[in-house]
Amino acid sequence: MLFYRSFNYVLSKYNVGFLHFLFLIQSSLGQHCKSTPESADKTGLCQTPSNEETESMSNALAVVLYDEDSVLPIHQRERTFRYCGRDIVIKQDWTGLGVAAVVWDAAEVLAEYIEERAEILKDKSVIELGAGTGLVGMVAALLGAKTTITDRIEVLKYLQTTVETNLPPDVYQSTQVLPLDWCKDLDKFHTTYDVILGADIVYIEEVFEDLLRTLIQLSNKETVIFLSCRIRYDRDTNFIKRLEEHFVVLTLLYDKDKDVNLYKVTKR
Repeated sequence: MLFYRSFNYVLSKYNVGFLHFLFLIQSSLGQHCKSTPESADKTGLCQTPSNEETESMSNALAVVLYDEDSVLPIHQRERTFRYCGRDIVIKQDWTGLGVAAVVWDAAEVLAEYIEERAEILKDKSVIELGAGTGLVGMVAALLGAKTTITDRIEVLKYLQTTVETNLPPDVYQSTQVLPLDWCKDLDKFHTTYDVILGADIVYIEEVFEDLLRTLIQLSNKETVIFLSCRIRYDRDTNFIKRLEEHFVVLTLLYDKDKDVNLYKVTKR
């Protein structure tokens, strides 16, 4: 527990994200872990650094300063995106709300896709599931969709502020931001939608069945569902197979640079 508290103190004190912190450690240790004649024994394994080397590495880590431009995009405090001829400014909150308050690659892929196909959304009823920052839902609203942007209640204040800050008043007035926990809020939604949007919502296995039930309840035969996600584990692939039991699933594209798949899903 003491280590855990100390570790979090270091991260917060120097404002270094966890992944960035690991990268710094790897980079520093890597200087002493190269399989060269000077650093490797006969088995090719790295030699243990001397006390002097260890102290030097510790000092090097201690003086690393936070540099906004060098951190991963998800750790940046603020990011600006350009969609529909308008800047959308997202104030990210990785340390406070975690994965829900940062823009993931899958959201960019889906936002770009629908922006180029405005006719899919104009004047349609649209719901975004697990919206997080609401980037995709905001793009849908700017394209003329009657949009409902949803996420868990814990994220709602952040989501509401982000949407209100970025949308023009007239668009915001016709956009709903509502709580939707797939595990317990479905009884509050009594309608189906023309379009359902989901960016990187396929990643928590424990709620896969709840997500599937949500997609089934909120859709009809005419509904088009767009899911963008990075397939990280076998369980993600298994969810897509489970989805195919109830829906026709087509792969629209694979973004190689972002390692993101975009699926079009319609009811059987």
